[in-house]
Amino acid sequence: MHALLHQQKPAFESAIDHLQKELGGLRTGRATPALVEDISVSAYDAMMEIKGLASIQAQDAKTLLIDPWDKNLLRNIEKGIRDAGVGLSPVVDGTVIRIVMPAMTEDSRKSMVKKMKEFLEDARIALRQVREEAREAAGKMEKDKQISEDEKFKLIDEIDKMTKEFNERIDAIGEKKEEEIMTV
Repeated sequence: MHALLHQQKPAFESAIDHLQKELGGLRTGRATPALVEDISVSAYDAMMEIKGLASIQAQDAKTLLIDPWDKNLLRNIEKGIRDAGVGLSPVVDGTVIRIVMPAMTEDSRKSMVKKMKEFLEDARIALRQVREEAREAAGKMEKDKQISEDEKFKLIDEIDKMTKEFNERIDAIGEKKEEEIMTV
């Protein structure tokens, strides 16, 4: 593998990692901590993510349990989740917050698939940007006489192959997530 490809691979991987993080926050009808962990909450005169303020666990397939380390933050976390616009209704239950996942309708499932496809397209755009940067770097290497013209074209072919592989991974991730969302 050429050094340029080796340098660009982490940028390709980063696009995939970001996509998976985004998709983790989509509702699929199953309770998962990723739905609420990145929600910002007012705490200690600053905005902090819930994952930094409490333990979050899926009690069962339909229930999330949020246990704040500082019990004085219960109301702030509850308000933050309500205000986040994720369609969840937190309930303070003693010293914890319970979130029972509402059943998803066909329309809500379709809107989640639509949102998921937007995330997939954003990831493809990120891959194209990385590919263009790598192509420009290959062109610069040829211009600076570090590689020959033939080597540049060979390198560009390898960059395109790598881009295609990562696009196929994005498609596979999307198909799996769509199946997960549409399963009742």
